[in-house]
Amino acid sequence: MLIIGANSIIIKRHVHAAAKPGTWLGGMLTRKPPMLVRVALANKMARIVWALMARGGVYQAPATAA
Repeated sequence: MLIIGANSIIIKRHVHAAAKPGTWLGGMLTRKPPMLVRVALANKMARIVWALMARGGVYQAPATAA
């Protein structure tokens, strides 16, 4: 399910606004095959979810640079 969610994020970025090369996702998409990026993004999301569950935190989206 995380890979499907990661795929949705990549499709949304591709259709609505190209991922900027300076971002983690944009850099990965320029250097790596798309399926590998999907799995890497799913892994990143899984690690965030695990850390939140283990520590009882609340997710705060990273601030975007203006």
